[in-house]
Amino acid sequence: MPDFLSLNTLLLLGGALLIALVAGQIVALVVGEMRQLRAQTHAEGVARDLLLLGLQNARRAQRKAEEAGAPWNGIRKFSVAKKVPDRGDSCSFYLAPHDKKPLPPFKPGQYLTFELEIAGQKKKVIRCYSLSDRVRSDYYRVTIKRCPPSKPEHPAGLSSNFFHDHIHEGTLLDVKAPGGHFFLDTNKEVPVVLISAGVGITPCLSMMNELIELGSKREIWWFFGCRNSGDHIMKEHAAELAAKHENIRLHVCYSAPGPDDKEGVDYQHKGRVTVDLFKELLPSNNYDYYMCGPGPFMESITTALTEWGVPDDRVHFEAFGPASVKKKAPAPVAAEASAAPAFKITFGKSNKVVAWDRTAANLLEFATAQGVALPSGCCAGQCGTCVTAIRSGNVTYAQEPGSKPEPGTCLACVALPSGDLVLDA
Repeated sequence: MPDFLSLNTLLLLGGALLIALVAGQIVALVVGEMRQLRAQTHAEGVARDLLLLGLQNARRAQRKAEEAGAPWNGIRKFSVAKKVPDRGDSCSFYLAPHDKKPLPPFKPGQYLTFELEIAGQKKKVIRCYSLSDRVRSDYYRVTIKRCPPSKPEHPAGLSSNFFHDHIHEGTLLDVKAPGGHFFLDTNKEVPVVLISAGVGITPCLSMMNELIELGSKREIWWFFGCRNSGDHIMKEHAAELAAKHENIRLHVCYSAPGPDDKEGVDYQHKGRVTVDLFKELLPSNNYDYYMCGPGPFMESITTALTEWGVPDDRVHFEAFGPASVKKKAPAPVAAEASAAPAFKITFGKSNKVVAWDRTAANLLEFATAQGVALPSGCCAGQCGTCVTAIRSGNVTYAQEPGSKPEPGTCLACVALPSGDLVLDA
């Protein structure tokens, strides 16, 4: 009997050992499979990240290669492929090249210059409008807000109303190549703050759409201000971008919300876009700032940013005509001002000789005040419309023009006399 029990015990122990060995092998196999699966998942994640990085680099390389090609010179014909109305009495115009050839790229934030033949005008009207979409090979897009008369001294916008009332699908337009120094460098990863009001949203839309196309993950704060949802240009598109991309923080400010506008849904803040709001929301002031909007709006923002300690070279703005930002200059010393000789500005064709007014922002502004009409377009030294021949004398530039004019000429909208000056005007 004891021998029989010993045999059974041995058999049971052997079976248990065998089961343990099999179970151990199974566990080892499962653990191995799990490790292999984790390793495979990690490898796939790394591969995805490398693929995404490769695509981003390829897109950027393509952009650089395309940028190496020079844009067209002079005028190129474009056909309005599509006209799409939007809120705020604005409208987007999709412009396709009439010659069907590919379009050169542009830098997000730049603009197009149009030469418009408007009935009742003695000469072509030159106007610049920001591109409102990312780089595409087959069309450009501009978004233009109708400018109604606000006061007797502020009549309706000549070119904006012309676009809305007389430019339709199929209309041919004369267009100069994209230009301008206000643009976002998409090769950087510096965090940015985009600031816009009203139709000033257009270059910011171009910047946002291009960054998303490139797969950029840079930190972006986007502040936009308008009266209410009735004036909220591209409302749904901007909200969709912010919802889909966690690196975009959209903050909409309504100064006069409508009865159906809901805070937290249609807008985030009641009031205007201010630097005080930036101080409340931003972790620091260490950002690059890009802004576009009405002149008083941008002037107040730039002044407040300076007071907050933001360096001037980190503040970028669109500067077209009335939207120009005049930064405060140090007050001149009275003795120096009184001792300085007065420059004589001679307008040769108009037979006028006038003492230079040192408070004038530029020669274009000064000439207009004297009743001398000079052609103008962007009023920012970019489009070249205001080029004026110099008979004698020299000029300096209040801001660097997009490209230096030919010797013996100046860009009156950004030029200042450096002494007595005779203009062929």
